Amino acid sequence: MSDERKPPVFGIQEILRLLPHRYPFLLVDRILELDPGKRVVGLKNVTVNEEFFQGHFPGNPVMPGVLIVEAMAQVGGCLVMAGFDDPSAKGVLLTSLDRVRFRRPVVPGDQLVMTAELIARRQTLIKERCEARVDGVLCAEAEIVSSVFDRPRKES
Repeated sequence: MSDERKPPVFGIQEILRLLPHRYPFLLVDRILELDPGKRVVGLKNVTVNEEFFQGHFPGNPVMPGVLIVEAMAQVGGCLVMAGFDDPSAKGVLLTSLDRVRFRRPVVPGDQLVMTAELIARRQTLIKERCEARVDGVLCAEAEIVSSVFDRPRKES
């Protein structure tokens, strides 16, 4: 289990360099551990100020499962993108989800600790086994397949 008190491997500036996501859709605050090409652990601090809590659900805020899966996919994307010298030249798109299970609700005040482990790579397709936990308790899990693509170069 990771120790959330250790200094992050990647802070928010490095995450912004690796991922194209921005507010309000960036769902990773820190990368706590990174074993390049193998495994990554990321953190999302869930606060009551998240926009989605306004409608999901008033008086009983619960983080939508689809956003938990997206957060796990973004952590997995950090693992993939960290392997490129120039992450701005590549992109990663989610292509399929398998064995998705939700085990307990995620609510404001929770720290969502997500793990993505590479289980297969074939050319541009990457399969990762992902888990999301709060206080060590499994909240969600999924097998996520993503596709790596070349971004078009911007002309100067």
